[in-house]
Amino acid sequence: MNEQEFAELAAGAAMNALTPDDERRFRHALVAHPEWRGIAEADVETAEMLSLSTVPETPPAGIRAALLAQIAETPQGGIPAEPAESPESADELPRADSAASITAPRRWSRAIFALAACLAVLVGVGIGAVALNQQLNRPASVVALQEIQSAPDAQKATVELADGGTATAHWSASAGAAVLVTDGIPAPADGKSYELWFVRDETAVPAGVFAVEDGRATAQLEGDMHAGDVIAVTVEQAGGSPTGTPTTDPFIVIPTA
Repeated sequence: MNEQEFAELAAGAAMNALTPDDERRFRHALVAHPEWRGIAEADVETAEMLSLSTVPETPPAGIRAALLAQIAETPQGGIPAEPAESPESADELPRADSAASITAPRRWSRAIFALAACLAVLVGVGIGAVALNQQLNRPASVVALQEIQSAPDAQKATVELADGGTATAHWSASAGAAVLVTDGIPAPADGKSYELWFVRDETAVPAGVFAVEDGRATAQLEGDMHAGDVIAVTVEQAGGSPTGTPTTDPFIVIPTA
């Protein structure tokens, strides 16, 4: 995916108008290209400004059809020149250039985004900007979990823990990633941390530490996962093992092969 394709997806995401497949592509691109995040955030801000600046009310008759007609006539080469207004349409058709100027659109998709945003505000349709802001600011582990779950080779395995909790490992060989989801486990004692490991050919490779909140955690393992790795968790001193190797026996062990 190139930057222009991402910008088109970002415009649709700001309007909550993506198909499930395009939404997955959008989320994957956010993870793969963090330098593009500003494009999506700018669209969210525009949608938010438009939704907050106007009190929803019943639009004048014909305004929705007029806006959609203008969208349909927009050429792919850029934003069309503003047509001359007839006396009959001058009070009916709102100007789209004020919304377009907020995002400084340079592509056909950006013009459609501005026009559609105006339409959404005028007809009182919720933009969903707050929800998209939450999506953009989701923890990396949650994003990674969703990417793994949408991968064609997604796999998972669950183990029951001695204290009654559960731990589920999610992984994808094609993504080279793994996420551990725990439920019903206590937070580590003061001065201690839970540390993740890839156990590979009898060698434990550190994969980060994680915190537990209300007995639950969603933790992405740092580094690339290899086929056949065992996912393990030990209790270490705060911040992780100082030696880079486990200092206690693992209390979670999940084979992936």
